[in-house]
Amino acid sequence: MKAFQAIKVIGGALIVVASLNAYAQSSDATAASAPAAAPSAKSVKASNRALQRSVRKALSKTKGLSVTNITVRARSGAVTLEGSVPEQPQIDLATQAAQGVAGVTSVKNALTIRAIGQ
Repeated sequence: MKAFQAIKVIGGALIVVASLNAYAQSSDATAASAPAAAPSAKSVKASNRALQRSVRKALSKTKGLSVTNITVRARSGAVTLEGSVPEQPQIDLATQAAQGVAGVTSVKNALTIRAIGQ
């Protein structure tokens, strides 16, 4: 009789331990599956605009570079330079100036040389 009661107590204890273990695992899983705070679309756009302004400012401070026909686009650190410049060396100057800006991960240069008088 005492053995039967001991088996019941041990069985009950095992059930309690197993349920606590299962509860702990499920709460860990929900915590791990919770998505990390992703940046909002507004904050991404704002950081892209800020990077565009920084690159544009660096281009305008570069000596020997005409920035009047250069458009700067930025997307998550990738910068694209579009437009035209009067001479070939200015294309290289623009690329180097853009690469020197903090936050720029890559530069795609789509600048062209405009004909004289345009």
